[in-house]
Amino acid sequence: MSVVVARAEPFREFDEFYAANYQGLCLQLLVYLGDLAEAQDVVQEAFCRALKKWQQIGAYDEPGAWVRRVAWNLAIHRFRRQGTVTRFLRRQRLEVVPGPDPTRVALIAALATLPPNHRRAVVLHHMVQLSIAEIAQQEDVAEGTVKSWLSRGRAALAAQLDQEA
Repeated sequence: MSVVVARAEPFREFDEFYAANYQGLCLQLLVYLGDLAEAQDVVQEAFCRALKKWQQIGAYDEPGAWVRRVAWNLAIHRFRRQGTVTRFLRRQRLEVVPGPDPTRVALIAALATLPPNHRRAVVLHHMVQLSIAEIAQQEDVAEGTVKSWLSRGRAALAAQLDQEA
C-alpha cells in the first residue's frame, strides 16, 4: 500500500505544478506565436516532456523555468518553421489554370453514362490511341468484342451528345 501512495505523490505534485503554471505560460506564448492553439500545443508538449522526467525536474529549485525554456524553444522552432513555409509559399508562382471548356465537360458526362467496358474501349482507342488488337490483348477479349464495344460506345455517345446540343 505504501508503494502506491509513494508513486501517486509525485504525480500529485506535478498536477499542482501544472495547474499553477499552464495558463500563464500559454498567455506568454500566445502573444509570441499569435495563435492560441499553437501556444497550447507548445505548452502541452513542454509539460509532457517535464512529466517524463518529473523525478529529476521536480527536484529543481525552479522546475517552472525548465518547462518555460522548453516551451519557448518549441515555440521558436515552430515560429521559424512557419516562417520557412511562408517564404517558400511566397516564392511559388501562382498558376492560373482555366476551367474545362463546355465540350469537354459534356464529353466526360456522356462517357460516364456508358457501361464500363464500352467506356474503357472508347477511351483506350480514341484518347490513348491503342489499336483494337492492343485493347483486345489488354482486356483479354476477342478483337470482335472490342469492335462491338467501340461501336456501341460511339453510338451511345453520339446519342448523348446530340441530346445536349
